[in-house]
Amino acid sequence: MFLGIDVGTSAVKALLIDDNSVTIAEADVPLSVSNPHPFWSEQNPTDWWNATCQSIDKLKSENPVALAATRAIGLSGQMHGATLLDANDAPLRPAILWNDGRAKAECDELDAALPDLGQTAGVATMPGMTAPKLIWLQKHEPDVFAKIKTVLLPKDFIRLCLTGEKVTEMSDAAGTLWLDEESRCWNPAAVAASGLSMDQLPKLVEGSSVTGKIRRELATRWNMKPGVIVAGGGGDAATGGIGVGAVRHGDGFISLGTSSQIFVASDKYRPRPEELLHSFAHAIPAQWFQMAVLLNGASCLSWAANLLGEKDISALLARTEHQHRAPSDVIFLPYLNGERTPHNDPYARGVFFGLGSDTTREMMVQSVLEGVAFALSDAQSRLHAAGTHCDLPGVIGGGARSRYWIQLIANIMGTPLARYEGATKGPAFGAARLGRLALTKEAVEDVCQKPAIDEVIEPDMAHYTTYQPRFAKFKRIYSALREEFTPT
Repeated sequence: MFLGIDVGTSAVKALLIDDNSVTIAEADVPLSVSNPHPFWSEQNPTDWWNATCQSIDKLKSENPVALAATRAIGLSGQMHGATLLDANDAPLRPAILWNDGRAKAECDELDAALPDLGQTAGVATMPGMTAPKLIWLQKHEPDVFAKIKTVLLPKDFIRLCLTGEKVTEMSDAAGTLWLDEESRCWNPAAVAASGLSMDQLPKLVEGSSVTGKIRRELATRWNMKPGVIVAGGGGDAATGGIGVGAVRHGDGFISLGTSSQIFVASDKYRPRPEELLHSFAHAIPAQWFQMAVLLNGASCLSWAANLLGEKDISALLARTEHQHRAPSDVIFLPYLNGERTPHNDPYARGVFFGLGSDTTREMMVQSVLEGVAFALSDAQSRLHAAGTHCDLPGVIGGGARSRYWIQLIANIMGTPLARYEGATKGPAFGAARLGRLALTKEAVEDVCQKPAIDEVIEPDMAHYTTYQPRFAKFKRIYSALREEFTPT
């Protein structure tokens, strides 16, 4: 058995797979996000660890024999989170997350200091990245900054708790702005520009490398054999790719999770920061990927359902599909947490445009689904501008449960999309595969095979044509409001 642990934003997920990559058991423990000020987003690292322990405890309670047979563990996690530890490895403050927008001014400072950073780091400087958060902390919380012994990423804090080792791997380090993506090593100039020294960063390995062994007391708690290894793992985007077999040049997928991504694997480092794409090291050696990153995805649907008092999202989607006759008269900008591709705008916010006295909740939900699809189409155009294409991306994540939504996305993007078997397993599944690779040293292609395709959803090109004027209006509304979003 191989255990994958994914430290997400909304939950920690633990998943067990067997030697045939069949999921044997899984458990989720929810997490909450703190927003103490506008544009801030934080979580307590101890909450991640408590949720990790609870999720594995659940596996032990429900599947003790399977858990006891665990041979290796892989880790996945939300990227970019600044997890700050003191000399005793205790968190100094809540971690600053990927969707935190406070450090916009610090991005400008970093760009002034290192004008070519985007070419080295694979992405334009954005507030959600780790580096500008450290510059912000140095200015606004100098007492905390002075006590920093180590900076870790979320999944790597769990590694520290599991093994006592301070290690990260290429795909998660890629999102810090401190990694030289092409050479796959830390960039001392970027580290120094953030006010840090190299000894404050963890050791770098590949995602399929062994990073340590589980602590003896934890092995006893979960009835595992001593010496269970922990692999490097990966950032959630890369482990999502591992899970769906996106390991060869041109393989790709669309993730519809809390945030959204369009991911395409690459055999070379191809930076295009001017297109606001992320060109990052993959979680397997000698591979990279390009990615259009959207800070909002299926979370928009959850938000809308909660706002409307709808507890059964499946029933809400069924009603919305039943009344869907044409593009919604309401246009929704899905920028609840700002946006990266294609705007790099941490201040952007969600907007319903065109509400009338006859607007129903189903019409609003349809506009939310369309708004996320418009945002994906907008981001896809940046990949195409960079010369990056994927013939048949699969859709993964919680949003993949809805065939109606996938059809809507295909219609708006004009792109065939695949529905995979087990598409909602996501990054934890890929993390488990990386655990296996670290233990067995098998060929990546043998382990990271693509899941079976349940269905290929072809775009209805008549609907695509119908949606184009609405898509153009969607873009004009954002352009008209961009300056209004900026705080004064």
